[in-house]
Amino acid sequence: MTRTRLGLCCSLSLLAAAAGAHAQNVQITGLLDMSAGSFQNAGTLRQARADSGNMSTSFIGFRGNEDLGGGLKAKFAIEHYLRLDSGSVGRFNGDAFWARNSYVGLSGAFGTTTLGRHTTPLFVSTLLFNAFGDSFGFSPSIRQLFTPNTAVMPAFLGDTAWSNSLAYSSGETDGLSLNVIGNLGEGATGASGKNLGGNALYFNGPLAATVAWQRVRNGMVGAPAGATGQSTWQLGASYELTFAKLYGQYSEVRTIAMINDKSHLSSFGAAIPLGPGRVLAQYGIARGRIATNNPTNKTLTLGYDYNLSKNSDAYAVYMNDKATGLTNGNTLAGGLRLRF
Repeated sequence: MTRTRLGLCCSLSLLAAAAGAHAQNVQITGLLDMSAGSFQNAGTLRQARADSGNMSTSFIGFRGNEDLGGGLKAKFAIEHYLRLDSGSVGRFNGDAFWARNSYVGLSGAFGTTTLGRHTTPLFVSTLLFNAFGDSFGFSPSIRQLFTPNTAVMPAFLGDTAWSNSLAYSSGETDGLSLNVIGNLGEGATGASGKNLGGNALYFNGPLAATVAWQRVRNGMVGAPAGATGQSTWQLGASYELTFAKLYGQYSEVRTIAMINDKSHLSSFGAAIPLGPGRVLAQYGIARGRIATNNPTNKTLTLGYDYNLSKNSDAYAVYMNDKATGLTNGNTLAGGLRLRF
């Protein structure tokens, strides 16, 4: 009996050790951003308000991985957008709950493969190569590509994240990494096929560059009549000098519909260290072609981002927004952003 109990204890100890070897690492992550000021896009009335997510979209999430041994890891992420100003879920009414990322996958020497909902490579390339990052409130690059003023400009189709998608990342080799994504429409209304996209990212010392492409055939909210798809490609680069980091982007968007449309977008910017923060500047010009119309949208944003700590910063921003046939818009706002 004693030997039996001893053997049982040894077996349980070995099982516990094996379970410990595959320990999970789970993190709570997120970003909270609030700003207040006077906001006005081209063609709209000036409005004083407090907004969530203008500098960066507020979110909270959980990420984790488990070491499976032999260099193989299981990983997951579930991330949820939220609006601090109203306590509402999502970026807008009707947004999915885990709308930022929600996936499971495996990583190893082959790279990383995940399945679920993923941020698109095109969005990642766009936010990396402009002075205002992923700012839907203030970045000319983000605003003109992903949320154009549809009173004058062609619509952008597809979200910044795709559901029902499979994504692959090669990992970095000599500064170069490749990322691809694809999804299926799964019978959704208006879907005419699968979405495909990808980018290449290169970082080497002061120089960084990207090329990105995507084709959208499902999830085309706001599509023009007869739309069967939209293709977008982009080039971007940045260079870090001793006194400033310079940014440049060029994008082209084509929509196939009963009346085809096209947009050309150029954007240039700089981030200049000053004291405990940075002076930020970005200028974007979008030129559209819809039938015989050739509208333009020109946006200039200036700001100062003051680092309070490693995870917190305060900012002040001025934005001037011009569009063909519309009154000019001027925005002046300040805000606070915290990461965790």
